[in-house]
Amino acid sequence: MTKNGNILNTISSLYQSLTKTEKKIADTVLTSPDLVVGYPLSEIAESLGVGEATFVRFCRSVGFKGFSDFKLELSIELATKDNHSHPLLENDIEPTDSSRHIAQKLQTSITSVIDETINLLDFNQLEETVNAIRRANRVFLFGVGSSGITAEEAKNKLMRIGFQVDATGNNHFMYMQAALLKPRDVAIGISHSGYSQETAHTLKIAKQNGATTVAITHSLRSPVTSSADFVLVNGNKQGKLQGDSIGTKIAQLFVLDLIYALLVQSEQDKAIEIKQKTLDVILEQRIK
Repeated sequence: MTKNGNILNTISSLYQSLTKTEKKIADTVLTSPDLVVGYPLSEIAESLGVGEATFVRFCRSVGFKGFSDFKLELSIELATKDNHSHPLLENDIEPTDSSRHIAQKLQTSITSVIDETINLLDFNQLEETVNAIRRANRVFLFGVGSSGITAEEAKNKLMRIGFQVDATGNNHFMYMQAALLKPRDVAIGISHSGYSQETAHTLKIAKQNGATTVAITHSLRSPVTSSADFVLVNGNKQGKLQGDSIGTKIAQLFVLDLIYALLVQSEQDKAIEIKQKTLDVILEQRIK
């Protein structure tokens, strides 16, 4: 499950699915990875107040056979990447920050969240998603709250290159649309936390009706992924007080823009022709 060189990002994506004790271990690994690399299992477990067997179970939960494999791969990751400055701890806005300093922190956050998204994405599943959309009769995007707004933005881009697409953030419309989907349709659910009950339920309905289902989320193991044929994991680098802010939005849009770019790449001439048609009809209305 864990891709080499991306252990810290993967732990972040699995965090919500961990037990309370495993989350305690994960917090230490994410904030002080050198502690895990520099000490034997017995000392690490003792310092955390957990049993050695519990720490081994944590290693297995995040995709390793045991502590030795986990420690080796984490050592390699720390040696090859600058993970010592963890964005979760450094990008919060302080009262003394100037407007330029805040802008630079946001820039760092955006760069970091895109890097993390690239590390977490399964590009085979991304390409399978694109192939399913290319074959689809209809594409349905949905999410609640800010994820619903993201769905609407993606709808606009896909419509401009000729896809039969709809989007909504209203849970009643979500359920009705999903119930009307068929095997040649694609349903894409967007939920950063992965724990949106409405989004998870809509994906379940869509899958029951034979549609290809896709989840765009940060939580690799979560309710929205349980009914998904394909899971596209986005990054999560954000400050403690920013909540689901620009980092989350950028990460979701980045994944959807990747899908859009691959769709255009696959049939570039056709996409350009259709997009020009949609542009022309809008320009005609402005001229009148």
